[in-house]
Amino acid sequence: MRQALFLRTFAAVALTSGLLLAPSVQAKDTVKITFIGPLTGGSSAIGLGGRNSADLAVKQRNGDPQAKYNYELVVLDDECKPNVGVQVATKAASDKSIIAGVTNYCSAVAISAIDVYSRFGLPIVVWGAVLPEITYGRKLKEVHRINGTMINQNQVAAEFMAKQGYKKWAVIHDTTDYGKGHNKYFSESLKKHGGEIVGTFGVMSDQQDFTAELTRIKELNPEVVFFGGLTPLGIRIRSQMDKLGITAQLQGTSGIKSDAYIEGLGKDLAEGSLAFLEGAPLEKLPHGKEFSDAYQKQGYSQPPDAYGPFAYAATDLIIDAIEKVGPNRKKVLAELEKTADADTIIGKVTFDDHGQNIVPLVSTYVAQDGKWVIWEDSEYAAGKRKLKGR
Repeated sequence: MRQALFLRTFAAVALTSGLLLAPSVQAKDTVKITFIGPLTGGSSAIGLGGRNSADLAVKQRNGDPQAKYNYELVVLDDECKPNVGVQVATKAASDKSIIAGVTNYCSAVAISAIDVYSRFGLPIVVWGAVLPEITYGRKLKEVHRINGTMINQNQVAAEFMAKQGYKKWAVIHDTTDYGKGHNKYFSESLKKHGGEIVGTFGVMSDQQDFTAELTRIKELNPEVVFFGGLTPLGIRIRSQMDKLGITAQLQGTSGIKSDAYIEGLGKDLAEGSLAFLEGAPLEKLPHGKEFSDAYQKQGYSQPPDAYGPFAYAATDLIIDAIEKVGPNRKKVLAELEKTADADTIIGKVTFDDHGQNIVPLVSTYVAQDGKWVIWEDSEYAAGKRKLKGR
């Protein structure tokens, strides 16, 4: 059902804005959905890609003559700051005209905001935040998540790096819940594969100078520097590693899987960096080409980036629920809880008893010639290029 609708709405999106305002569409009741993410600040590239992708899902459904309602996307900027995130979550959740939300890329924001969504009874689907406790810390029925968690990521990351023959790591992570979580789950997974962590360093997310930490890391002489944090911090750390002559392999998380990371460093300095992300690359998704073509047709100024397909899929699931049961928070929540094998742009989606999508796949990416390339398709995997120290 979703596949047929997906293809039908891609045809509909080609309609001009004038056609979308035809009388038959105007006659429909308008239903509001909120999108919340970082639209300004260092993580804005991810947030804007997510917003555009959610907007695309709304535009497509509004262009579908079979849709029961006209949808309005209420966009709010959480700035990737917990205090701001709580404020905008309260603004959205307390507005009874908003039926559901596609919320949060930054884990530190999401973990702070979920109590607000629960208190006001706003059903939400997280589209990017990976901290496991968002869904697994407590059982909040309003909270769902379409992407995987850092547990999945770090299990795959540890196994992959061990297979490359690496033995010694230094860890540098931000001191938010996001960075501390990645440190915890990667360290636990690495032990199972016989890896050794020679030093762990927590840094502030807004820290600018890492001379002390990186000098100590250089003395410890690890083969790999594991970085747990987001793109802005990753850019500063990787560039200062180079200035201090640290030649270890840089291994990041989904937090650096952004075009902004490569743009900020330049392709030469970014070359060979590793990142891990739930799901498959856009070009390998069942409807990846259709999504990409439709996204480009809309003329968005920013690319969908790593989590755009997740934001799109989350918006579609919410709209599907509303179409089925009507614009009622409690009924939409009950419908979301029943999600099983739903056909979406990212593949099948099933929410477990904590609202967490069961994601069987985590992909490995390497920066190659100024782009993130899936490992299997890279010259590194083919043996034409080598990771540092291999």
